[in-house]
Amino acid sequence: MEKDKIKILLVDDEPDIIEILSYNLKKEGYQVFSAFNGKEALAQVEKVKPHLIILDVMMPVMDGIETCEIIRKDKRHQEIIIMFLSARSEDYSQVAAFGVGADDYVNKPIKPKVLNSKVNALLRRFLNSEVSSEIAHGDLTINLDEYKVTLKDKKILFPRKEFELLRLLASQPDKVFKRDVILESVWGNDVVVGDRTIDVHIRKLREKMGSNYIKTIKGVGYKFVINQNN
Repeated sequence: MEKDKIKILLVDDEPDIIEILSYNLKKEGYQVFSAFNGKEALAQVEKVKPHLIILDVMMPVMDGIETCEIIRKDKRHQEIIIMFLSARSEDYSQVAAFGVGADDYVNKPIKPKVLNSKVNALLRRFLNSEVSSEIAHGDLTINLDEYKVTLKDKKILFPRKEFELLRLLASQPDKVFKRDVILESVWGNDVVVGDRTIDVHIRKLREKMGSNYIKTIKGVGYKFVINQNN
């Protein structure tokens, strides 16, 4: 997909931030839309159907965390990429953001070139994937092309990072993936996240699939198991 067909929604209560980011993203060739709080953002999601949302945490009317949570709960919007851009750098804010399904979290201030680089990387992974296959283990099927997971004939919806984490682990059953490998493979070298982020996503996978598919290897990382008696 060409850049001029890609839609980005900026959500921030500071008009200056919106103006600066909008200017630079439009220079990159993207279509850019804006909202000044979470409630306006939800309306824009329905109207515009963006590919990517850049979302502030602290906003009036409805904050970014609640906004992201509402979007992720809507089956129609599971494929939207959500990146938080916030002045709040506390660990709990980042954990909360990833906990409701964020794909990335970046602290303000950020240089336009750095932001454009992150946006390009997120959209490249989202739109230009050439993989078209499945991972199948017993009653579990992971459709890599359509980002769909079926377990015992029941479809399970996963936000993008949860899906990518499951895909990584399930790609090599019984292999122990170290935490640093998981961080690099799922979030990339250019994204700073903590170990708790992995724990939050593993917990969510287990809540949706059951606790037997993913085993914790204490002090090392995680592995996916086919024989759940192991």
